[in-house]
Amino acid sequence: MPQNSGKNAAPFWISAMPAGLKDFLLEVGDTSRFAGRFFREFLFPPYELREVIRQCFEIGYRSLPLVGLTAFIIGLVLTLQSRPTLVEFGAESWLPAMVGISIIREIGPVIIALICAGKIGSRIGAELGSMKVTEQIDAMEVSGTNPFKYIVVSRIIATTLMIPLLVIIGDAIALYGSFLAVKFKGEVSFTLFFHQVFHSTEFSDFIPAFIKSFFFGFAIGVIGCYKGYNSKKGTEGVGESANSAVVVSSLLIFILDLIAVQITEFFGYI
Repeated sequence: MPQNSGKNAAPFWISAMPAGLKDFLLEVGDTSRFAGRFFREFLFPPYELREVIRQCFEIGYRSLPLVGLTAFIIGLVLTLQSRPTLVEFGAESWLPAMVGISIIREIGPVIIALICAGKIGSRIGAELGSMKVTEQIDAMEVSGTNPFKYIVVSRIIATTLMIPLLVIIGDAIALYGSFLAVKFKGEVSFTLFFHQVFHSTEFSDFIPAFIKSFFFGFAIGVIGCYKGYNSKKGTEGVGESANSAVVVSSLLIFILDLIAVQITEFFGYI
């Protein structure tokens, strides 16, 4: 007579799942435990302050040229593409306000986070993956060093702090690119353009975008470190870690942005 004990119930349900769904849930669980370990290691000393500062330089300063160029082109193109439609309806004077709100609220944080996911996420995934397959992480454990705190916690803190700063700088550069596009098509002074931009925006436009950029940075750091720290299959796994870090972190940015928009709208109705 078969016996179905409580201990066999969970394995039965797991084995009954489709393979893709089971792998997805296991990946989510492992990533959540990885993030939970980060908080445990982050709260207690010793603190690797020097490594955090170095990673902030590597992640923030070295990403600034790419972020600045991308933001400048975004502001320029968005203005040039929007102007003909506004001119058709006789609303050209609303162009600075429309572009400013669009960049500050949504386009700036999301596009810059995606750029950083491609550059920073792949870099972290490849770097930690190389350390994993060459057994550098194992050597750190043998020598008595906590590799998780040194190479993971420092990178996640750096991405969480640097992505919001890159978003602010990128927004400013994008607005300047928009000003140049408006200036090229008409006589608008620098003061008048930015007066219209800031007159039409409020703290409720800037604060949610700034807050969600912290979550974007945290997601990029966690996914990049998780993929690299758990890299397998030798040198082939390094490329897989870098690629999957970019794909998963980019997808997670869109999910977080969707959640942030819903929360912002909910509090806006209250």
